[in-house]
Amino acid sequence: MNLVIRTKDLSQIGYHNNVARSLATAAVSKHRKHGVKQEVLNELTSVIRNPQDYAGHEVWGQLSEYFCPQETSPVGKTYELREPQGFKCYGGKYIETSARQQMELAMRLPVSVQGALMPDAHAGYGLPIGGVLAVDNAVIPYAVGVDIGCRMALSVFGENPAHLQRYAHQTKEALHTFTHFGMDGGLGFPQEHEVLDRAEFREIPFLKALHGKAIRQLGSSGGGNHFVEFGELELFTDNVVGLPAGAYMALLSHSGSRGLGAEIARHFSTIARERCRLPREAQHFAWFDMATAEGQEYWQCMTLAGAYAEACHERIHANLAKALGIRSIATVSHHHNFAWKETLPDGREVIVHRKGATPAHIGEAGIIPGSMSTAGYVVCGRGLPDALFSASHGAGRAMSRQKAKENFTRSMMNKMLTVAGVTLIGGTVEEASLAYKNIDRVMEAQKTLVDIHGRFMPRIVRMNKE
Repeated sequence: MNLVIRTKDLSQIGYHNNVARSLATAAVSKHRKHGVKQEVLNELTSVIRNPQDYAGHEVWGQLSEYFCPQETSPVGKTYELREPQGFKCYGGKYIETSARQQMELAMRLPVSVQGALMPDAHAGYGLPIGGVLAVDNAVIPYAVGVDIGCRMALSVFGENPAHLQRYAHQTKEALHTFTHFGMDGGLGFPQEHEVLDRAEFREIPFLKALHGKAIRQLGSSGGGNHFVEFGELELFTDNVVGLPAGAYMALLSHSGSRGLGAEIARHFSTIARERCRLPREAQHFAWFDMATAEGQEYWQCMTLAGAYAEACHERIHANLAKALGIRSIATVSHHHNFAWKETLPDGREVIVHRKGATPAHIGEAGIIPGSMSTAGYVVCGRGLPDALFSASHGAGRAMSRQKAKENFTRSMMNKMLTVAGVTLIGGTVEEASLAYKNIDRVMEAQKTLVDIHGRFMPRIVRMNKE
């Protein structure tokens, strides 16, 4: 049986910082997992008391450096790319060449273990949107993305869709009052959530200056394709949500960790490029070894940003439900810009990065939207190892935002919305439905990855405006 050192054990010997505890746990897992517990705790006690004695130590060197940092910054290590490695591609005929090329480059990293492209994939910054990458004992900030913890959240209400039609005016007013979109600002009235009291804001110096922004932006959304929308949900028999089959009123939101996540991404990506030197074409894939202090600190910050994104959705849904006098009876939510510690079927432990991809482990619930005027789907994961237990996070863009602006007018978009029976508050032609891939083709391309358990149709949509 492998040795397990718990947080309580570490706290009792003086490890009160989350990064220090994570480094200690990682070292034990890698080098002392078959050791005697008290002997290992004695070593850890010695490290925290006399860190200089363990400089360069095979087991405790990284922990020593954390407690007793060098006066000068460590010199970055240079890496070469390896020969191209294969990866699974789903819905390949709908995926542009540039997205494939980005994934091919990611698979040449010396830490890469396995990769997959989802059918909504398109070119991104670093890892393509819709790209899934498993790596060995490392985390890549730009494979997580700038909007850390960007996610979907669905609330199902006991009311049927007729309620939404009857109270359409009140619903629009609530969306105006209790949502905020754009890069800056927030709701304008205080929001409370336990995430604001997280220890990371006090323990990690970089995060202290971001606490005020996190407070201001809690419960708000960003720009681009982020949205908050009410619609009609049809759940099928024996659905993953656990509700009787039938029609429901539902609320769906899409946004991430706001300025907090963006600042974390920029800060750590800069450090990663200094520590991990790659050829120019691959520099955005710079990673942190999980055994380093920087790797553990990024992981702590990433995890906090994910929790903050979740809190934003919780506040949005709670505010709107209270304003409309309705109560959620079920929820489905998940990140799609994040990294997870997972185990492959062959027993290897890896870090799985999903950038614009939905976790789809066997039996796992998910929500995959289309566009502002097309259906989205409640799904249940099939846990396919070749796809790294993933699915698409939406329909995926068929054209760039600039191309959409050149091809569509507001009048054209409004006509499409009217035909679909959708009311749009805000929004731009960049997010017009025809700028996205056909969601039903995307779903057909991933029928081996997920089963469809319900269909959501937007009716009143709130987005950012120009």
